[in-house]
Amino acid sequence: MSDSELDPTIAALLAEAAASTPAGSDSDYGDSELDDIIGSASGGSSFKAESGRGNESPSEVPKVDLSVTQFKKIEKLFSDEPHHYFDDKTYYKTALTGEGEPAQRVHQVLSKYLVCQDPKDRTVYRQQLVTAYWELVRTIAPKMTNPGTPMPKKMLLRYGVVLPSLFTPEQKQTFASAFLKNETGEPVYYLDEWFKEIGTGHISLSATDESRPKKAANANGGAADQQHLRQLKGKNDGKLQNAENLLNSKEAERNMLELELRNRIEALCEHPVCMGMEPHKMPYSEGQKKMFVDIQEKLRALQKNDRELSNYLKEVEEAKAIENSLSAKMTDVPEDIEVSHSDLMTEMNTVRQMAKMTIGRQGNQFPVFTREFYHATPQGTGFRENVINTLAWIESLDPGAYVRVHRQTNNRIVPYVILVPTYGDFGVCWEPFDRYNRVTSRGRIVIPMYPRDLKIALLMAVADLRWQVAKEKASYYWMEEGLTGQYYQWIEDQKLKGDLKAYFISDYVLWMTKEANGTQVMDKKLRAIFWRYVPFAQEKKEDLKKRSMVYAELYQRDLNRAMSDGY
Repeated sequence: MSDSELDPTIAALLAEAAASTPAGSDSDYGDSELDDIIGSASGGSSFKAESGRGNESPSEVPKVDLSVTQFKKIEKLFSDEPHHYFDDKTYYKTALTGEGEPAQRVHQVLSKYLVCQDPKDRTVYRQQLVTAYWELVRTIAPKMTNPGTPMPKKMLLRYGVVLPSLFTPEQKQTFASAFLKNETGEPVYYLDEWFKEIGTGHISLSATDESRPKKAANANGGAADQQHLRQLKGKNDGKLQNAENLLNSKEAERNMLELELRNRIEALCEHPVCMGMEPHKMPYSEGQKKMFVDIQEKLRALQKNDRELSNYLKEVEEAKAIENSLSAKMTDVPEDIEVSHSDLMTEMNTVRQMAKMTIGRQGNQFPVFTREFYHATPQGTGFRENVINTLAWIESLDPGAYVRVHRQTNNRIVPYVILVPTYGDFGVCWEPFDRYNRVTSRGRIVIPMYPRDLKIALLMAVADLRWQVAKEKASYYWMEEGLTGQYYQWIEDQKLKGDLKAYFISDYVLWMTKEANGTQVMDKKLRAIFWRYVPFAQEKKEDLKKRSMVYAELYQRDLNRAMSDGY
């Protein structure tokens, strides 16, 4: 990149640094103007000052609405009124101001990288920039909870945009046209939004393999008590929500049974007048006599429904009593703001691991957005609306993609989707559900924003989610029962070695991209496993059965299982 293509701010700093540095010496870019722009190492204020939370208690964690059955249609992918934050000449200055030594380090390395012509030195600077950038993220992330945080800092986290001059004009227009706020109501978060939700307590920390250290309690109960109460509340919330869902289901079933019973009784009480023997009426007809048995069956069904409804009502009452008790205790136990800062740093480290997983070992780890590496189309970029559209497409083919079964009830639970600004190609599932609430909590999938194929990245993440949910459901018998058991046996029969889940993810992508269109690329037995345990929507099945005898045979197996009640 030539000097003429550099951002004016950084170009001016480079020129001044070069002019003030003696020939042959290495500039450390420590001039007074740079210190004013970026801020000293002590410029990064504490989380308590920056968070804007004060001593406020965390807001309630948003619950999953189990009544929602599908995604809302996205009417517009991009705004007709693009913002102008990337046109701000002070963008770079604002993004780095007040971030101390990490910002200064990013400035130094980025400045050298952009003007370096030697490939070997450029590679070294690229590696240095990765570390420097993530240290900068550590200082900026806590400030996402502060409503007054400047937009350039948010855009740096959201898109990895440090220098707007690294956009092409077309790319700048595209990113400026992306919607800033989440108007969809779906749990899809950019990185700045994710840190905000974590920092304000709206969303719990992502799971890690390492056990979190126990924190000493203070005189009023302390952070350890607060954390324990949150865990208990999360677990109880799952029970409460599921019990309410089952209660609603039984109430709807009772209404239907009562309506059917009322209609039959009304029909039973209708007697036409005997012709010539008025006012006497006819006895029960043969059709009415058959209703006696039907009415008795309805009454037995109502009796069973009432027993189940009473049990679910009792569960709801008990769960609500526990919720009220826990809420009262959480009010009495103050939260330690410094604990939240520590938790946010933990989440920042977790997110960095997520980012690495989307890239892979051989991928491009470069963290800063640049036209040099960005090759996606506007619709193929991981903007929120594009991701939701793709998630909806996946669900239209695979209705069980986001479904978890509890007590023979299907709960549709869309996972949290974390959009990380990486040049990766792999979508991953970080966790299938919260370990303290397996019933109604959301899982977490991570999507790279700049992949070669956004649809494939999302399919990989959903496949990963599906596999982990199925494995957890089968528990100790995961190699014998259900989807994971059948797939494991097939892999064993094929004598394949390697990562079992990776094989499944690859086959799921084939299932959704090839077999869904009638292109037969899978083994016959494997196709049968997916047809049964990862079924297409009924409409898609009916379409496929007309295309080939292969699918017609699988469709007939469905009918046979349904008739034998063994499906």
